[in-house]
Amino acid sequence: MQRNLLGPEPTHLPEDHPDMAARAALADGAALREVAGRIPAASYAWGMLARESLDAGDPVAAYAFARTGYHRGLDALRRAGWRGAGPVPADHVPNQGFLIALIALADAAEAIGETDEAERCRTFADESDPAARSL
Repeated sequence: MQRNLLGPEPTHLPEDHPDMAARAALADGAALREVAGRIPAASYAWGMLARESLDAGDPVAAYAFARTGYHRGLDALRRAGWRGAGPVPADHVPNQGFLIALIALADAAEAIGETDEAERCRTFADESDPAARSL
């Protein structure tokens, strides 16, 4: 990723972010809803629940799951030093849950007719890292 030398430093969530425990639990065979309930600070679990709900044709549930993951991710980014702007690299695995939830929120918002919110979320994702849309 090209970096603006005058802009803020990229934000990297810590390696021990709850998303990493959620990913490990899922890799060990835990159910997605169980992981979200057991590790509610994991944006990854909420984002994946949102994607699952979109795939199942339930955009209202997807919107709720994605919004939860998005807000949990914003909280984590702020604790990591993010000040409302600047890169959130998609190739940094702990950042991916937030970005997945953000893109899922855009998709769910679009599905329920919230086109302004969908566009804001997509712009936010692109400004964070254009690669976010391919996660």
